[in-house]
Amino acid sequence: MARRPSFGDEPKSLLAVWSARFGWFALAVAALSVIILRSGMLDIEPSLATFGAALVFAALAILLAFAAFVVIWRKGLAGLRSAVLGLFVGLLLLAYPSYLGYRATVLPAISDITTDADNPPRFDALARLRPRGRIDYPGAKTAALQRAAYSDIVPLQLSVPQKTAYDIALTLITKRKWRVIDPKPPAPGRRDAVIEAVAQTLIMGFRDDVVVRISPVAQGSRVDVRSSSRFGVHDFGANASRVRALLEDIDDLAGNAPEPKPEPEKPDKKGAPKKLTPDKKR
Repeated sequence: MARRPSFGDEPKSLLAVWSARFGWFALAVAALSVIILRSGMLDIEPSLATFGAALVFAALAILLAFAAFVVIWRKGLAGLRSAVLGLFVGLLLLAYPSYLGYRATVLPAISDITTDADNPPRFDALARLRPRGRIDYPGAKTAALQRAAYSDIVPLQLSVPQKTAYDIALTLITKRKWRVIDPKPPAPGRRDAVIEAVAQTLIMGFRDDVVVRISPVAQGSRVDVRSSSRFGVHDFGANASRVRALLEDIDDLAGNAPEPKPEPEKPDKKGAPKKLTPDKKR
């Protein structure tokens, strides 16, 4: 007499099995591409191609998962857990690119943001690290697109001396773990203090270049910032967010900075402070 199949003896759906396999494989390939990008072991093109392949496998995992759901429902096969796993991993990997795609539709296709489009801070030490043709500011078209989308990105006016503003900016950049390339503090014969640094995006680790310029003004100092991507025509708002956050933090710290102490009076030859006396009448 034939034994009736018990619970758990149902054949497993191959579609569900391959959905889970494609999902895990896509996750491994995506992790590998991110590691390569963040470490800089390869150029950006092969790294992005690897990540693109991971997205293809993630999409296949999702399609196989839906097909497995249909087969499991109609034929009573096992494998629901594998199909759900493949679907979850596939959606997880496609979520971030989908978010970037949405931002691409609502933000302008620019990748160079500055507080001063008429006289943008220049890349000097960073110029050798940037691709050819991406050193100078793009020009009036980019400036117009920036003003329309990020009207709040403007120079920061501070009531603290130039040296204080420079120290605050350098402290914040160091705290963010940006790689400082060429700091130029205030010095005699140099009007502007400049900090050049390299920042990385949170997930993919793309390298964006940042230059901060601190200029002395009558009532304190002025801070200008420029943040520019090395590759791509669309930064999905990353540079604007970086500039905005840095300016806000500088403004907060400058507002809490102690007022500079007045210079003491120079003593005369006898050691007593010099005193201003009114002119004698002749």
